[in-house]
Amino acid sequence: MRGGKGKIRLLAALMLAGSLTGCAQKTEESELAKEELQSFKPEIVASCEAEDAALVGKVHTDATRTGYSGEGYATGFEQDGDACVFTVASPKDGFYDLDFYTASTDYKENYVYLDGESLGTVVTEAGDFAKSTVSRVYLTEGGHEIRLEKYWGWIDLDKLEVATAQPIDPSIYEASAVLANPNADEATKRLMSYLCDNYGTKILSGQYCDTGEFGKEFQVIKKATDKTPAVLGLDFMEYTPSRVENGSVGHSTDLAMQFWKDGGIVTFCWHWNAPSKYLTGQWYSGFYTESTNIDLAKIMNGEDQEGYDLLMKDIDAIASQLKILQEAGVPVLWRPLHEASGGWFWWGASGADAYKKLYILLYDKMTNEYGLNNLIWVWNGQDADWYPGDEYVDIIGEDIYPGERVYTSQVNKYLEAVHYTEAHKMVVLSENGCVFDPDLAIRDGAMWGFWCTWNGEFVAKDIAIYTYSDQYTEEEKLKQFYENEAVITLDEVPDLKSYPIREELTK
Repeated sequence: MRGGKGKIRLLAALMLAGSLTGCAQKTEESELAKEELQSFKPEIVASCEAEDAALVGKVHTDATRTGYSGEGYATGFEQDGDACVFTVASPKDGFYDLDFYTASTDYKENYVYLDGESLGTVVTEAGDFAKSTVSRVYLTEGGHEIRLEKYWGWIDLDKLEVATAQPIDPSIYEASAVLANPNADEATKRLMSYLCDNYGTKILSGQYCDTGEFGKEFQVIKKATDKTPAVLGLDFMEYTPSRVENGSVGHSTDLAMQFWKDGGIVTFCWHWNAPSKYLTGQWYSGFYTESTNIDLAKIMNGEDQEGYDLLMKDIDAIASQLKILQEAGVPVLWRPLHEASGGWFWWGASGADAYKKLYILLYDKMTNEYGLNNLIWVWNGQDADWYPGDEYVDIIGEDIYPGERVYTSQVNKYLEAVHYTEAHKMVVLSENGCVFDPDLAIRDGAMWGFWCTWNGEFVAKDIAIYTYSDQYTEEEKLKQFYENEAVITLDEVPDLKSYPIREELTK
């Protein structure tokens, strides 16, 4: 069966890359893909100057900055709704890169829309005009409206070029199952084998729910779709010492054991409340940068020994919970120190160097001191400069909240995450607001290993009433997505306690 799945995955990947046009043999298909990738040369099919586009709100033309093309550039992205709207024509159906030439004084992100539908954001790095790309956008033949709209704002926009997109390299789906921890236990190897066997052809459904599989989010999804998510997302937040000191009681460990017993997969994040010494705001907001005065750089550089000792105490508390799960035979998709590059959590506020030191320390302490061999390490730093190294990462996660009822595949972020490293790491949507359309993910080649929708308003707003909210994903769409043949729900997960371990994990 394993060999069969490998062939199916290759076929799917080749189809996504646009390389499979017949029923050739597997080796021929692979060679065709390689040849197409090697011979590919992008073709610019449209080039539009910003000063000639439709300018909305406070956006206006200027020519003060140097280095622009044409007669000027667009600036003034200051208020919500400010935008530059390009009209372009695609010569034929296919995938294209949208290359925006922008400049700014510092890092910015701004919205991009295609014919009124969100494509996510485009990044502008600090400096002079340079290309920022939204990759692999599917355009049908004919005219289209491409809108760059203020999100963070404060950029200068020179032009937009539309170029044919490089085909997907099918090898990106050949994710290695070899785990960072060479002493990973059998249960963890079985889970990783299952995830890798499905990667590229199937997508696991997932949902965060603080109260477990019988909680509000799971119940409303079951009612709406008659399906149950395959992945349960939980948080170790309430076990953190500074929250326990204020009366918090954690239940996530027990909920994880129950879901695993019932055939599901568990993933954990950790909203790490800073030690009480460093809390400056409400204690329950102690994971946010704005509610603390902790200086991680000083701690990691040996300038705050007390702070270091307090962090080690916190890690001890969470390690003890993971130890309970290990003893119960529960493997964990472990996602600590998430969304670091955003800076809104204290573990990211001191920059990439301090963060990476903490991440590596956390890995070493949990792996080598505590002997936690039930962890699959999901790195979720969301920026290549924050990547700690292949030896500490098993899976790469991205958290994406594109707005309301945005069902696009987010292929641009998917491919960005794929290329954080040259190693073949699986990429998952570790948090999301809207659920993406699986058919669009297949079409675009954005085969996320799983999605895991955040809890609360993204599924059910009212705490007391178990009623589905379609603010972010319409109920009929959710039902359609959960019923998609490419999506795995709880009833389709095999017995992971006896799932065959891949050969690469037995060496």
